[in-house]
Amino acid sequence: MPEKIIIRDGVLRDFAERILQGAGLAPEAAAVTADCLVYANLRGVDSHGVQLLTFYVDQLLAGNIQTRGRGNVLSESGCCLLYDGENSVGQVVSAACADHAVRLAQAHGMGLVSARRSNHFGAAAYWAERISARGMIGIVMCNASPSVPPWQGKDGRVGTNPICMSVPGENSRPWLLDMATTTVAMGKMFKARMAGQTTIPAGWAMDKEGVPTTDLATALGGLLMPLGGYKGSGLGMMVEILCGVLSGGAMSTEVGGVYILSRPMGTCHFFLAIDVARLIPLDQFR
Repeated sequence: MPEKIIIRDGVLRDFAERILQGAGLAPEAAAVTADCLVYANLRGVDSHGVQLLTFYVDQLLAGNIQTRGRGNVLSESGCCLLYDGENSVGQVVSAACADHAVRLAQAHGMGLVSARRSNHFGAAAYWAERISARGMIGIVMCNASPSVPPWQGKDGRVGTNPICMSVPGENSRPWLLDMATTTVAMGKMFKARMAGQTTIPAGWAMDKEGVPTTDLATALGGLLMPLGGYKGSGLGMMVEILCGVLSGGAMSTEVGGVYILSRPMGTCHFFLAIDVARLIPLDQFR
């Protein structure tokens, strides 16, 4: 067994920042992106940690991501805001959108931000916690590359399409749910490959014909299994509607992928902030 090496989070964060800056990102964008990735590693979710760096760098060098972009607000009406990410770094777009959601909730009790033309934003939990740290319920979703077929289908139509909710709790410890609408996220498959594994547990994936498989190489060329069968398919479509359709952005087969270099990813996000104090005192809620 290979010897384990422990790297302190600050060292890892600085390493990731320098790589991202070397690929063309401004210091501020590199910092929030690196912090988001290391956050996932610290939670034990390595599939969304620094293993994504190679994919991000490939996207940056391919010109699929605007290295100096920030996106802009297209419209704002009451508690709702539409944001165009302009193919900027997903973490930069998400930081702006999460903060807009909080601002709108402070003014209206709820804040909903729909974003289009963005990129991979790391772990959804990072952004939901950014909202709940302000004393609000944070709900975050995004669509992804079409690697999941409809129930009993064999053609990819939706992505892993995560759903995340973070609720403010006592002592700055939120209640947190962050789940893909597939049995596992695609990143866990890549993690298995990087670890030298050749097989995966049953129920994770299918081959390209929609037949369940435990062979990792076959699975990587195939499809992911929706969580709970038809229920996962329904949840995946719900996220697709709230992210892609609602924002007027890419959906289903129009979405690229973090590992697809031939075109921008164009993913869409959904951010919802709910001001708890509008209903009951925050301390009581916690």
